[in-house]
Amino acid sequence: MAFLYRSFGKRLFDLVGAFLLLVVLSPILIVVTILARLRIGSPVLFRQERPGRGGKPFMLVKFRTMRSAKDAEGNDLPDEARLVPFGEFLRRRSLDELPELFNVLAGDMSMVGPRPLLMRYLDRYTPEQRRRHDVPPGITGWTQVKGRNALSWDEKFALDTWYVDHMSFLLDLKILAMTLRQVLVPSGISHPEHATMPEFRGTADPEKRA
Repeated sequence: MAFLYRSFGKRLFDLVGAFLLLVVLSPILIVVTILARLRIGSPVLFRQERPGRGGKPFMLVKFRTMRSAKDAEGNDLPDEARLVPFGEFLRRRSLDELPELFNVLAGDMSMVGPRPLLMRYLDRYTPEQRRRHDVPPGITGWTQVKGRNALSWDEKFALDTWYVDHMSFLLDLKILAMTLRQVLVPSGISHPEHATMPEFRGTADPEKRA
């Protein structure tokens, strides 16, 4: 059963789930789009290349939560300086992630899986951490419902690989139910002293990086 779900069932689950959610949540998507345009400006959507299954890049799309602001050298200011109050609200309620349902329909993402991080992290992973890319990235995941950004990088990667080894239909249903509860009672939005998470610099232990 687990093999069948991994091979065929999960994709069907994603297609049906994403389509139904887009239909049900379309009024919220429209309202958030209008408010984001008024409160944050244009463009409303944030697009960025992220690694998908096997590390293959795809274009992730989500609602923009930060304003465009750069220093004198033309570099982006820290997240804390660019995150606007309305954007913080979107993140707290996970509403910024809703456009990723289109990524699910396109086959780039799954409803449940390890969150897609940054392309520049790919060569910083240990072989064990790299296993998080053995499955499609998800809108939500085991790491998100177990602590989200309040966790350390090592804890997040350990939870990601645990999910890879235990992925199943019942586990995905459990994670979606826990995600709904987390949306209603937000927690773990940011890492201590950061607006989101600090940069992942790689594992210090050279033996683990081998």
